[in-house]
Amino acid sequence: MKIALVGIGKIAVDQHVPAIAAAPDWDLAATVSRQGTVDGVPAFTDLDEMLQNCPDIRVVSLCLPPVPRFVAAQTAIRAGRHVMLEKPPGATLSECHALETLARAQRVSLFATWHSREAAGVAGAKAWLADKTLRRLTVTWKEDVRRWHPGQDWIWQPGGLGVFDPGINALSIVTEILPDPIHVTNAVLQVPENCQTPIAASVGFYHPQGAEITAELDFLQQGEQIWTIEAETDQGKLMLSAGGARLTIDGKETLEDTGFSLTGEYPRLYARMAQVVGDGDIDMDLSPMRHVADAFTLGRRVSVAPFIE
Repeated sequence: MKIALVGIGKIAVDQHVPAIAAAPDWDLAATVSRQGTVDGVPAFTDLDEMLQNCPDIRVVSLCLPPVPRFVAAQTAIRAGRHVMLEKPPGATLSECHALETLARAQRVSLFATWHSREAAGVAGAKAWLADKTLRRLTVTWKEDVRRWHPGQDWIWQPGGLGVFDPGINALSIVTEILPDPIHVTNAVLQVPENCQTPIAASVGFYHPQGAEITAELDFLQQGEQIWTIEAETDQGKLMLSAGGARLTIDGKETLEDTGFSLTGEYPRLYARMAQVVGDGDIDMDLSPMRHVADAFTLGRRVSVAPFIE
């Protein structure tokens, strides 16, 4: 299938373009971006122009920041195109629900992607936890924003999510591997004086069986980058590390130690998108985004030093 990639920034160049190039299901037939291009691929600067000039491109993958994504997705859906959304799928839950309603009315497919759910250790963690009684789960997601998101000022503006931009990756894994639904009960959000979104956060959750669930998120981590989820159960302990790429059960490594890598995550997302389109389906799980929205609603805001990149 021919696909157009909208928003040629860092994540598009690093992950989407190679994944599409390696996929048997896809042909990158156009890009839309005000700045970026892909060698050998027809480039447009306006989405409407691309849609009008390329009626044979039936699928659009959106890699724009969250705030402008709704208008672009709405435009593509109304033009009868299937749409794939980079995470988070929108700036608000209402936008996401509106897109799903529109996609159903237009009879096109819509896929809200969560790339961290495709990390190598996630499926094994989900299977192992399925019949266990959870006692405690701790998320520690600490990374250096200057290293991983250089120059991305939109992260600090309303709708940009701040530390929850990477933190939602952890929440997407947690909501995938836990057999029981959880929800936020409390949060502390550290917001720099010159920003609109938090640079660090502590979040507590309700679990129906009484397990203690917490998340610590930090965007100013120096040295070792930490992306771990630890679960203590009645039958042992589990750890997902390296963003879900490594799975350890009771201290025993169950996967080869490859370190942090997104390798495989985006190819699996595009394989899933091909399946969604082929089945005429819609895949719009918004549970990770609900947790972020609840944290913003319940969170106690603490003003901290300005962020200077």
